[in-house]
Amino acid sequence: MTQRFEYKVETLRASMVGDKIDSGAVEDLLNDRAGDGWQLKSLTATQVKGRIGPGGTEGLLAVFERPVA
Repeated sequence: MTQRFEYKVETLRASMVGDKIDSGAVEDLLNDRAGDGWQLKSLTATQVKGRIGPGGTEGLLAVFERPVA
């Protein structure tokens, strides 16, 4: 029998005040998802939509995977 997986995609963006991504927030997200059985599949730097205006801001796209129970 082939194992099946499900996926979750989340974006993290730099704050509006500074242009750095909070490493503590990334760590918290990773630990929270791991606690729910998700494994980080990939982490990619990207432009994500900002909260204000049409432009993007620096961000990360995190893809998580876990076996379907």
